[in-house]
Amino acid sequence: MTENPLGYEKIPKLLKDFAIPSIMAALVSSLYNIVDQIFIGQGVGYLGNAATNVSYPFSTICLAISLLIGIGSASRVSLYLGNKKPEDAAKAAGNGIVLMVILGLAYLVIGEILLNQLLKLFGATTEVFPYAQQYAGITLAGMPFLIVTNGMSNLIRADGSPRYSMTCMLAGAIVNTILDPIFIFIFQWGIFGAALATVLGQILSFILAVRYLWHFKTIHFEKNSFQPSIKESLKTCSMGISSSSNQIAITFVQIVLYNSLTYYGAQTVYGTDIPLAACGIVMKTNAIILAIVAGISQGVQPIIGFNYGAKQYPRVREAYLLAIKWNLVVSAIGFCLFQCFPQALISLFGDGDSLYFEFAVLFMRIYLFMVLLNGVQLLSSSFFTAIGKAMKGALLALTRQVFFLIPLILVLPLRFGIMGVLYAGPVADFSAFVLSVLLVSIELRKQKNAM
Repeated sequence: MTENPLGYEKIPKLLKDFAIPSIMAALVSSLYNIVDQIFIGQGVGYLGNAATNVSYPFSTICLAISLLIGIGSASRVSLYLGNKKPEDAAKAAGNGIVLMVILGLAYLVIGEILLNQLLKLFGATTEVFPYAQQYAGITLAGMPFLIVTNGMSNLIRADGSPRYSMTCMLAGAIVNTILDPIFIFIFQWGIFGAALATVLGQILSFILAVRYLWHFKTIHFEKNSFQPSIKESLKTCSMGISSSSNQIAITFVQIVLYNSLTYYGAQTVYGTDIPLAACGIVMKTNAIILAIVAGISQGVQPIIGFNYGAKQYPRVREAYLLAIKWNLVVSAIGFCLFQCFPQALISLFGDGDSLYFEFAVLFMRIYLFMVLLNGVQLLSSSFFTAIGKAMKGALLALTRQVFFLIPLILVLPLRFGIMGVLYAGPVADFSAFVLSVLLVSIELRKQKNAM
């Protein structure tokens, strides 16, 4: 077996080598929806944008499933390799891949059966519903491919091939970006064309990811590696639950947020559709920054996991603190863009009337005011997952979304109306940051005392 460089290479070089492909993979995943929204906004209008927004929870649920299995199995692989147990690592990876396929197909079937009910639950208004039904009905067909691709990308990174992981995701995004304007503007397929372009891109990424099964470097698969095991599956899910629960929480936030905006928006001059469309654009613009932060977090995870398994605690601390530094740099750039150039960013997604831009700019500046800090919570959650402390990871993953944001979205509008929904974002971000710093400081102190 090849000796894994995670145990001896310099941390800055490892973080660069692993984080850049992870960032690209995370960006690509976000860009699927963002590219669709840009072209739909230009070709269909803000109702089309609103349709992609209320369909977006399908994507976050899909990502939750892929992270549950992908991060869970990749974390177990890293820990096993750090403990020099390649056979156990192969079983963890093989079982994870089988689980991705099973859950992907189950999700497709359930999603298609409950499509109309779920879209209404996600906040689709009467005008938006036909667009959302068409878009979500097609993109659901690509979800099994996306689950396997995203899950496999975590295993590929844990195997020491982050660039190949990036290539898989990038190839699909390029296809989607090329086909979107062709299908929407040349073929005049509108929102149907955007959805079809997305699925075709996901299929290409899936093919490239599956191809890697024959090229793993640090583990060797046997036929019994792919034998489904309930015990193995439960262990995998326990390791991936923190990252997955964060996405599940985001789904609940989206549902509460969209319904709150339409309810309180109806009581203002903005109406129901403007807040819904503006919210999605702001959230997806922020998703670019979050994708970079998530990429850094995912890139550092195998580094932390391997060295924690090998009991090289100084390297664990160095990796975490270096990742935090770069997260803060990226978040600071995002803060400056959101506060100084909100209208320019929003304009990329199509035109609207003065009320639309007024609310969208207000939403971006207020809701994302604490964007500088929310990357710390995301990285800290991944940190605890990487070292095998899944419950703490899950706790941190849920703090911002479930413990702080959802209650604030429900309570603050009672006093401040629709502005209360906007204020909920920065308050939740700051609260989650404080808790993250506290828990990680305690853990790093324990590791220092154990040396």
